[in-house]
Amino acid sequence: MSIRINSFLSVCTLCLLLAGSILLFACRKNDFITSPDARIVLSVDTLKFDTVFTTAGSVTQSFKIINNNDQKLRLSSVRLMGGNTSAYRINIDGAPVSASTDLELEGNDSLYVFVQVTVDPSSANLPFIIRDSIQVTFNGNEEFVQLESWGQNAHFLRNSTISGNETWLNDLPYVIQGFLYIDQGASLNIDKGCRIYVNANAPVIVDGSLKVNGGKDTADRVYFSGDRLDEPYRYFPASWPGIYFTPISTDNVLQYAVIKNAYQAIIVEAPAANANPKLRLNECVIDNAFDAGILATGTSIIAQNCLISNCGKNLSISGGGNYQFTHCTAVTYSNNYIDHKNPVLSLSNSTGAGTAAVQALFRNCIFWGEGGLVENEVVVEKIGATPFTVTFDHNLWKVSADPANATITQVINNQQPLFDSINVSNRYYNFRLGTGSPAINKGVTSTVSIDLDGKPRPVAQPDLGCFEHD
Repeated sequence: MSIRINSFLSVCTLCLLLAGSILLFACRKNDFITSPDARIVLSVDTLKFDTVFTTAGSVTQSFKIINNNDQKLRLSSVRLMGGNTSAYRINIDGAPVSASTDLELEGNDSLYVFVQVTVDPSSANLPFIIRDSIQVTFNGNEEFVQLESWGQNAHFLRNSTISGNETWLNDLPYVIQGFLYIDQGASLNIDKGCRIYVNANAPVIVDGSLKVNGGKDTADRVYFSGDRLDEPYRYFPASWPGIYFTPISTDNVLQYAVIKNAYQAIIVEAPAANANPKLRLNECVIDNAFDAGILATGTSIIAQNCLISNCGKNLSISGGGNYQFTHCTAVTYSNNYIDHKNPVLSLSNSTGAGTAAVQALFRNCIFWGEGGLVENEVVVEKIGATPFTVTFDHNLWKVSADPANATITQVINNQQPLFDSINVSNRYYNFRLGTGSPAINKGVTSTVSIDLDGKPRPVAQPDLGCFEHD
């Protein structure tokens, strides 16, 4: 009997010891680690915001505070060092405050800190840097996340109407919100070097005339793009609606303009009301438009030395009209943003309700696409018996069959243009001609004496496309 009692007592003692160990372990898990040797991990050491326009808020960025200890940790404070006067605003684990104290962080858990910046108006007309920091203190330790932004003052236009003859000077950038409307009979002249940043919901509508007077140097060109300049939004197509030249618009000229990241970069409708073309495009770049680079319906366009690149549809022409493209390059490579599934040039005389006369000349151009499923990068459609004159004179293109209903002279078919450098994964596209390109010296004499870089072209045997090879 005593043996049984002793065994029972031994088992009870073991159970009590085990229970005590579990209780002790549980207590330890629930205790806060107070040692100064405790460590946290900050997911970043610096948050950088690209150019933020004054009075306009930035994108929200965030970082995590991670407790890598098995025990709970009490953060003494998480504090925006600039306090309530800072250009930055923070949200700590869901609370919009400039500081928070005694934050409990479970073992192997984390919390988020969200950060935005708004720049107060300033007379400065060059980018200026705004810095602050977020301090995290715990167990007598302190760590910091640095905050850095570039801010810039700008002309802000919301739901703005141009009703007379107005000129924009290159003193500050222009930020368009709501819409920009150029009234019938009015004219907007944009000087070289101007930068125009357009909100996602702000179309540019032209009933009057738009004249862009850019220069050949990179700094002197006039840039249109979305107003989100921070990563990754600065590369997104469809960042803003685009420029719409309405049926009553006249005498539009874009010289050395760069139009990027629009939904439909340029829309042109209806014939010109006078003898001039509805739109002239001289040495322009239209890039990364989600739906279309140039969407033309029954209108008139004269373009020279233009690069229309990486668009959902580079050149889409319908409803007849009068067109002349000389030394232009229309090219698209499939990438993370644009799936190349449409020809870089499509032309039709269909109006939807019938047909219309068309006269089009494409001379010394390149039409190319890669990375998609498009076999014919040039598609020409003729319907009915209305006058139809479409001419391709000295071009390089990628097609499986020559387009019907067109006059074709001296075309290089399905030979790689050998562009200088293409890196799709890094979003780097240099569409200048590389050494050995079949497009070199294959053009015919034209009235175009320079290229997109402003370099002179030879009178005889110029290169195809918008760039002349060195």
